[in-house]
Amino acid sequence: MKYAYYPGCSLRESAREYDDTTRIVLEALGAELVEIPGWTCCGAAAVEAVDRTMAVALPARNLALAGTHIPEADVLAPCSACYLNLLKAARRIDDDHELHRHIAGLLQAEGLELAGPYRVRHLLDVLNNDFADSVTEHVTTPLEGLRIAPYYGCQILRPYAVFDDPEWPRSMEPVITAMGAEIHDWAMGAHCCGASLMVTDKEAALSSVFSILEAAEGADVIATVCPLCQMNLEMYQDEASRLGGRRVHASVLYLPQLMGLAFGFSGQRMQLGKNVALSGTMANMAAGSNRAAAPA
Repeated sequence: MKYAYYPGCSLRESAREYDDTTRIVLEALGAELVEIPGWTCCGAAAVEAVDRTMAVALPARNLALAGTHIPEADVLAPCSACYLNLLKAARRIDDDHELHRHIAGLLQAEGLELAGPYRVRHLLDVLNNDFADSVTEHVTTPLEGLRIAPYYGCQILRPYAVFDDPEWPRSMEPVITAMGAEIHDWAMGAHCCGASLMVTDKEAALSSVFSILEAAEGADVIATVCPLCQMNLEMYQDEASRLGGRRVHASVLYLPQLMGLAFGFSGQRMQLGKNVALSGTMANMAAGSNRAAAPA
């Protein structure tokens, strides 16, 4: 199955391990990823407050590029913020004819055309609905005994609940079970990590991070599919602990990193060494002390 792959800025900088392991795991499952040529930033979470037209034009340009170069393929965005922006733009230009004409006029300067409707999909949607049966078939090193806390964050299901329940998401659970791991039973999977409040209201964001890390106690690792969530939950553990009055700590990995381990790839190939808060079982995996040799 072919996808028009949109990595976005985070996966090319701070979350390179998410990009690399997503490509490895999906290609192992048989997916064909064709990166959208000439893609640019989708505007992230900042642009809409500055210019609402630009907030649609930036992701719409990427959709137009996908439609031009990789027609008939769904657009796949692993980053939750990129997914939300692309999906929001697709919905707006489909629903608002005046906005569609305006954005189309802007893109004409580059010779691009809006030829939707566009189907924008998140990694979790693709894993569950396109490769649900294949994940189990590719598990060669089951993650037996590993307890994983599935963490979804906000942006992949709110406000557009396309493939899961926004308040009680469960689409990560089948993947975790297929890997042979246990699921940490908690109610914080859809709780906001504070997102960019870490810049504008740090205490509020740290309070949220503390609550999530506290609820994850008893799990070996938190699994996430969002670069911003991963960064907030991993980088601010010390500050959140000071705010909360006691030490809270958790390993925080991207879901494809864990899938790659279950598929038999080494901790080095899954770039666990780039995670800065590994401990216990996950630290051992990063060191390669209890993993089989990596396949080619």
